[in-house]
Amino acid sequence: MILPTGGVGADSDHADWLIRSYRRLTGNELLPGPESSGSLAEKLFLSPIVVLSHGTEDDPVLNYGNQAALNLWEMDWETFTRTPSRYTAEEMERMQREHLLKMVQEQGYADDYTGIRISRSGRRFYIKKATVWNITDKDGRYAGQAACFSEFEYC
Repeated sequence: MILPTGGVGADSDHADWLIRSYRRLTGNELLPGPESSGSLAEKLFLSPIVVLSHGTEDDPVLNYGNQAALNLWEMDWETFTRTPSRYTAEEMERMQREHLLKMVQEQGYADDYTGIRISRSGRRFYIKKATVWNITDKDGRYAGQAACFSEFEYC
């Protein structure tokens, strides 16, 4: 399988930041299971767990979505990584989302989050038991926020 090219989300450094930040903050593994061949970036991209992240802009833009996230939000890599992350939620859900992200920024992470999101075509889905966490780079600098979940249902 050919992975997306270009953008911070496609490189192995970003995959490493996501995985290490998750482990450091939650004490759990983002990619559970036995070691297998392939790069971390490839394993993360192909994981059945939905994983996405955004950067540090004033209006953060998505900078990573694995294949499960791209499928769920019905976007290709180029569209996904140009989308302000607030557009992953319907307008009426954005206040709750903003409150969550502020709490995560202060506390490091939050788990067991639930909320309604919307795909590019307008299809609504309810995410369950999501974990949202702060990403730090190799030098420990804040590099954005990420989320993962494996449970969702269409509304």
